[in-house]
Amino acid sequence: MQGRRDVKTTEKKEKPKEEHVDDKKTEEAPRTRQAKENIVFIGSKPPMSYVLAIITSLSASNAKEITLKARGRAISTAVDAAEITRRRFMNDLKVSEIALGTEEMPAREGETRGRMTSTMEIKLVRE
Repeated sequence: MQGRRDVKTTEKKEKPKEEHVDDKKTEEAPRTRQAKENIVFIGSKPPMSYVLAIITSLSASNAKEITLKARGRAISTAVDAAEITRRRFMNDLKVSEIALGTEEMPAREGETRGRMTSTMEIKLVRE
């Protein structure tokens, strides 16, 4: 036998067919809870990011109130975002309610007990 070369054969892989969506407008289910739309969860971003989210949410939906939810280290960011929004951008915004609480977080790897984490909800209302 002569020196035989292995020839690689390339198989054509069939691409999944793209589904074309008709331009017909589909009906959306009615929103039953408007309160879910008006919640901003605060995390580790800078406060101005959340200020923008608050202003956008209040102006886009013409809502009268919005709730900021934060836990742990993000609580100070939530307070900052609420105060910046209230003092600099929307003078007619008032703090109507502040709710404090504690959640038990599951134990991390290597730990035997869960941890307790502080939570805070700030409800802002436009007058």
